[in-house]
Amino acid sequence: DTAKEKPQQGKIIAAGKGRVEKDGKITPLDVKAGDTILFGKYAGQEIKIDGEELVFLKEDDIVAVIEG
Repeated sequence: DTAKEKPQQGKIIAAGKGRVEKDGKITPLDVKAGDTILFGKYAGQEIKIDGEELVFLKEDDIVAVIEG
């Protein structure tokens, strides 16, 4: 048996334009500011800005977008 980790939930406060491909073209993101998402417990980079804890993620680290 392996332990299953529960995904973390968060809200996107900002998103970039997309991923720059090898040919220079930009692939737009499937998520946008305001989306509620699930992501892996150990995904991303945690930082603290003005006392607020934020997590920087790549789109590949997002498990699901929750529709409200």
